[in-house]
Amino acid sequence: MSARGPYDAGRFHDAYDKVMAKWPAGTGSVTVPTPFGETHVHVSGPAGARPLVLLPGGGAATSASWYAQAADLSRTHRVHAVDLIGAPGRSTPSGDRPLRTVADLTTWLDALLDGLGITETDLGGHSYGAWTALHYAVHAPGRVRRLFLLDPTQCFAGFRAAYLLRALPMLLRPTPRRVRAFLDWETGGVPLDADWLALQEAAAGFPERRPVTGPRPAPEALRALDTPVLLLLAGDSRTHDPAQVAARARTSLPHAEVDVVPDVSHHALPHSAPPGLGRRLGDFLAAPAG
Repeated sequence: MSARGPYDAGRFHDAYDKVMAKWPAGTGSVTVPTPFGETHVHVSGPAGARPLVLLPGGGAATSASWYAQAADLSRTHRVHAVDLIGAPGRSTPSGDRPLRTVADLTTWLDALLDGLGITETDLGGHSYGAWTALHYAVHAPGRVRRLFLLDPTQCFAGFRAAYLLRALPMLLRPTPRRVRAFLDWETGGVPLDADWLALQEAAAGFPERRPVTGPRPAPEALRALDTPVLLLLAGDSRTHDPAQVAARARTSLPHAEVDVVPDVSHHALPHSAPPGLGRRLGDFLAAPAG
């Protein structure tokens, strides 16, 4: 694990706290030990409400990025927003047992839910977090009551070549300027929350570990999944072809509601989503399990 740029831990944590200040009053946090390290989780909502676990996208997304939906979701759920192990945030990876495989990811989530005292939960994720959430639902369908996926990557289609080429300089040597230029390109230059953008820039060079990558969930496993799923795709995403992803998802997931959200790009989710996204997610989660 090594730093890859002008990373300033103090600047990063100040920026992180500034975004977290947008969460509802009373939001707290817990640290949960797992075999792969300590996982930092923000908690909001009534203590006795149904649990909801939120997984952010990869890179510098962090649990803080759910702030725009946190108030809506916390009205009906006990929200647990997770910082991914090894990614920018406040989770601390173990030096003894790094996350390497999809099986490691599902084992980590098993341990996280156990540590939170959750036997069954609603689950949601964006991008890489949605890929992780879908793999987990296949792994442990009895623990996932309902599942929502926001513009998931590598679940139903691959990345566009142009996206990978644009991302490469930022991935090889991340700097604040490269992070901003990439986000400007992917989002089409639409205005982004200044505090959220400052957090993305402050994370450049964070000493993160190589993220777990792997295959898409097996088609036969997806067809067998009876968990209700809401799949919302970013209509302006440059990450992949939303129409292609939607078509494949409708074929693969028998219990999925699939829709394309217009006028939003991949990296503008979830924080800059169109008004009403939080309510739509809440309505989906409020429905019976099956």
